[in-house]
Amino acid sequence: MIEKLQADRELAVECLIAAMESLDNPEERAGGLLALRDVAEAYGGLGAVAEQAGISRESLYRALSPRGNPTLKTLIAVLKTLGLRLSVTPEKQVRRRRKKAEGDCAAA
Repeated sequence: MIEKLQADRELAVECLIAAMESLDNPEERAGGLLALRDVAEAYGGLGAVAEQAGISRESLYRALSPRGNPTLKTLIAVLKTLGLRLSVTPEKQVRRRRKKAEGDCAAA
């Protein structure tokens, strides 16, 4: 999975969007956090991302674990390190996009 994310930035972004959208659902949160971790691994590794984000590596591992509970500050810092930003989208658009992205990310 990491290799596919490294090779295809667009796929990585789509997987990350789906992951971020899943964070508000307790049943999907663990998968979303692990997908965010995979993207961070693909784009520099968790150690480098943590350093650039100003977070300890251990804290980032904990935050992006299946039982993690990252703060908004941590999410924004990690996204910024990856060259991305947090944004808001109407819920109807999210549902349509999530279905497409889940299929794409599952295939990766």
